[in-house]
Amino acid sequence: MKEKIYKLIEPAFSWAWWRSWLLIFVGCAIMGSGFVFFVNPYNFVPGGVYGLGIVLHNIFPSIQVGTFGYMFDIPLMITAVLIFGGQFGARTVAAALFTPGFMNILTRLVYPNEEAVQSLDPALLLGGNLDLSGDLLFTAIIGATIIGIGQGIVVRQQATTGGTDIIGMLMQKFLGIKFSTGILIADGAVVISGLLVIGFGLGLDGEAQGGWVLTLYSLINIFVASRVVARVLDGASYDKMLFINSRDHHEEMRHFIIDELGRSATYIKARGMYTGAERELIFLVISRKEVRQVQHKIREIDPGAFVVVTDAYDTFGEGFKPLPSPDEIKAE
Repeated sequence: MKEKIYKLIEPAFSWAWWRSWLLIFVGCAIMGSGFVFFVNPYNFVPGGVYGLGIVLHNIFPSIQVGTFGYMFDIPLMITAVLIFGGQFGARTVAAALFTPGFMNILTRLVYPNEEAVQSLDPALLLGGNLDLSGDLLFTAIIGATIIGIGQGIVVRQQATTGGTDIIGMLMQKFLGIKFSTGILIADGAVVISGLLVIGFGLGLDGEAQGGWVLTLYSLINIFVASRVVARVLDGASYDKMLFINSRDHHEEMRHFIIDELGRSATYIKARGMYTGAERELIFLVISRKEVRQVQHKIREIDPGAFVVVTDAYDTFGEGFKPLPSPDEIKAE
């Protein structure tokens, strides 16, 4: 009985378990910082519960953006628990509760007084040392990048920061829509709804002009954040596929690939269209940094070899990534 209990609790004390939870809170902190420093002070509405929170904060300035996040996240968190299970629900609840609280605390730390907290005037942010009002496009892109990185880190741990993250995951699960695309759709709907319902009116030099300008920057913010999330989730493709046609040097190629490169490859039977001669192509997948080494070695072994190098979008199996589970979040 004791051994069974130990086996049940042992995974909770593994490094992978602690690392996963640590990354969740780090990702939430990064995302919250992006909002506090680069989004909230400039009245961007980048979709989601915090986008709605920014709009409502301008109507009710005594209530912080993070507090509105709590109001919207509760029903979405309940949905996540019911749909995605207990473990996912626990992580979602932790992330969704931590993020708005972190935003509220950080906001009070970077503004000098309660009046400044209510106004969210960027001229008062960190004593005016981080006022980027003169370059809103740059601010929107920087904010979106930071938010996307934080959001992507959290989702990689099979959690979510709540809000439209959950909507994106529901769309992926039930509609087959890409996760990042689902977030883009949901956040875009929030921005458009805010524009139509309250007229936005939070502009720079006039309500109408400012409203449209800030809406444009908000849409740019949403797009950039969704692309960053996709990149953090799936990463860049650094693997390369090689098709090698060598006439009489297969044994040397085999020795190099297995013994020196430490990889394996596959022979593919082929027939030349012009000569009609039977050949065996070598199909090899390597990392991008190995390409130059392999090219030089092929030139050394068989200068007349015909070689095709192309990108491998995703590579799964021994020596590469493990195959994804059915419930794993996939941006693309």
